[in-house]
Amino acid sequence: MAAKQPNKKPSVLFVNRVYPPYRGATGRVLRDLARGFAAKGWDVTVVTSAPEKRIDRDGTIKVIRTKASMKRRNSLDYMTVWVKLLATALMQPRHDLLVTMTDPPLLVVAGRVIASLKKSRHIHWCQDLFPDIVPALGFSMKDSRMSFYKKISRKAMKQCDKVVTVGRCMAKHLTHTGLEPNRVAVIPNWPDYELLPAPANDMRGRRRRPLRKISKAEGARPFDELRRDGTERKFRVLYSGNLGRAHPIDTVLEAAAILGKEYPEIEFTFIGDGQNFERLAIERAKRRLENIRLLPFQPISKIRDIMTSGDLHLITMKHEASGMIVPSKLYSALAVGRPCILVGPEDSETAQVIKDFKAGRVVPQGDSHKLAAAIKEYRLSSDAWFAAHEGAVEAGQIFVPEQSIDAWIERAYNIVSEDKVA
Repeated sequence: MAAKQPNKKPSVLFVNRVYPPYRGATGRVLRDLARGFAAKGWDVTVVTSAPEKRIDRDGTIKVIRTKASMKRRNSLDYMTVWVKLLATALMQPRHDLLVTMTDPPLLVVAGRVIASLKKSRHIHWCQDLFPDIVPALGFSMKDSRMSFYKKISRKAMKQCDKVVTVGRCMAKHLTHTGLEPNRVAVIPNWPDYELLPAPANDMRGRRRRPLRKISKAEGARPFDELRRDGTERKFRVLYSGNLGRAHPIDTVLEAAAILGKEYPEIEFTFIGDGQNFERLAIERAKRRLENIRLLPFQPISKIRDIMTSGDLHLITMKHEASGMIVPSKLYSALAVGRPCILVGPEDSETAQVIKDFKAGRVVPQGDSHKLAAAIKEYRLSSDAWFAAHEGAVEAGQIFVPEQSIDAWIERAYNIVSEDKVA
């Protein structure tokens, strides 16, 4: 049951490095959540960064942008934007609620300074875990520094009114490393509104229309039919988004090599950028993998066409990153009813969702033959593809923006209302 809304118009201050139109997954979900709060009558302010200092308006939302480099090159860049966000937030009037995110790292620590001085309630929105994620990303850090960062991070989280994680695995990791279970909540991220089958002019607070299931008569045809009529239609395995350090590609490259000669109609398409994206281009040329296509990030107006063009969606994640991150690519795939293959840890949130809804497969990193076999099964067996498609459609009706945003606002009202009762 939702808490009774306070009589006074409540206010919330969000702090994060990115906010649209600047690209970044955390900025996208922040924009959606900020608009959700504004639609419910909250006074909403966002403190973020931009190449030039300025104040914008996103509807009724006040967006205060401090000047900072949008390129994250080194720890000095992170520290600089951290200090600027802290200073800018401290210059704002008191808000009933402060929400910090995880870009830049240790923003929760800055949040505790702001909340303490302003006497605000504080929710930390945990999109990833720093410094826990550092070894999984392949960076080296002295044990003493790692211990110090973890100590101040956990101490700050323990002082928050609530820590919202984006996955059960992340919540479990936090509670196993010192946080009280009642201080942690799980609210999953969500797909872009542009992916949802609703009118383009109704982008805020809308209710999702049911996604129509594809019938076998109009969907993917059996492989033997495709070979008989000589069509060149590709079976597309799609990866869309950042391909960074936490998203290894070796298993995918080897699977592409295995499938390349016997199944030339199976095409691996990567859309995005990131450190491993550059390496992927080099390896594709070196191994002469003509079944791999690379495209840059596409305009948001094309996102639905892009996501529906994939017959099968691919997610890759390091095993060591389980409990530290939750790739949002899964929710995009589910939003368009596409089966997914996770190349990554069985105990991750992504794997659990795929298994719960029977919406695809989970393959361990390093097992390229198992990955190739799973892709081949979905290509050859229409029964397997349509069964996973139905699971994806079912999951797509649950992981929708309004579900998570409503849960967020309810918790925010509960926390702010405690002050009113007191």
